[in-house]
Amino acid sequence: MYTFNKEERLCNKRLLTKLFHSGSSLILHPFRIVWLAEDLSVPAQVVISVPKRNFKRAVDRNLLKRRIREIYRLHKSAFLYSFLDCQSILLGITYIGKEIAEYPHMEKKMLAAFEKLKKSYSAS
Repeated sequence: MYTFNKEERLCNKRLLTKLFHSGSSLILHPFRIVWLAEDLSVPAQVVISVPKRNFKRAVDRNLLKRRIREIYRLHKSAFLYSFLDCQSILLGITYIGKEIAEYPHMEKKMLAAFEKLKKSYSAS
């Protein structure tokens, strides 16, 4: 339930290219979420990125990615899998903020982004 397995990580270059070229996106600061409905064996595959342009030090990028991954891992079943039903989705989460946010703030914004994604996904 609270796992983040290899199958849930988006590593396939073909799928990554397809996601970022033809996927729909939404922005809820400090996150930009790109999503695309796709036929997969798992409910969702996720890629998390923090741009080097905004955070020069790898330590800072890794900290943000760890926090995002933990928030996703804890809340994916309640907020993401609940509205997907038997469908699957490719998901790209990019941190677009300019400074390192605290964990509770990031968690609140990520949950709001999942709600916005739910509305956007239902509309299409």
